[in-house]
Amino acid sequence: MFTGMTDLGLRLTVDGPVARVVLDRPEVRNAQTPAMWRALADFGTTLPPEVRVVVVSGEGPSFSAGLDRRLIMGETVDGEEPLLALGARPPAEVHEIIGGFQAGFSWLRRPEFVSIAAVQGHAVGAGFQLALACDLRVVTPDAKFSMREPALGLVPDLGGTQPLVQLVGYSRALEICATSRWVEADEARQLGLANIVVPAEELAGTVKDLSSALLTPLAGAVRETKALLLGAGDRSYEDQLKAERGAQARRLAELLASLG
Repeated sequence: MFTGMTDLGLRLTVDGPVARVVLDRPEVRNAQTPAMWRALADFGTTLPPEVRVVVVSGEGPSFSAGLDRRLIMGETVDGEEPLLALGARPPAEVHEIIGGFQAGFSWLRRPEFVSIAAVQGHAVGAGFQLALACDLRVVTPDAKFSMREPALGLVPDLGGTQPLVQLVGYSRALEICATSRWVEADEARQLGLANIVVPAEELAGTVKDLSSALLTPLAGAVRETKALLLGAGDRSYEDQLKAERGAQARRLAELLASLG
């Protein structure tokens, strides 16, 4: 078992096939910083191949209140410059920096494992996008999602726009983002943002049961199925059939090899 405690407000662990990311800044509702995003990206690149499930959660009553508000208000936090300071840099440099931020989220979409967000309380801005980066979301009745970036004159830029559209459709996604309104647990379940809503005292047990269920099928089958589903929206029907044929051929060959 690997356990990592960073001074950035993260707890990172790997226990056999299950890795866990815990946002651990409850005093500020698990507000995030770019340093946390870089640490998450590094964690994603160093996961051992046996990891099949990644669970993302927040310490305390909130999942994450989004980017540390001090960075939005023009303060420097732990050496991180204010967000608006990026506006003075050349566009190519800004693209590269934001790409580094995005890497802290995008690894959760990789097909080698299934990622689960355990969401309670606030999931705002970067917190909402972190939950959207995960494949599945288990939430408590007090969970509240909001895409705050447009209200601040910004756009969601941490990879949340595509999965939001895939989950709720274009017009609903636009309405949620453009108004920055709250989406509470019951509506999140109805829209497909949440897979299940459970009482707070059952959150950890439900995520554990779901993780166990995901570990039951052979790893290769889950990996190939996730890859097929992730790419389905970008392929024609004929291309999807071709992708299914290729995936099944690889599975049959691997299963046959395992018998030899």
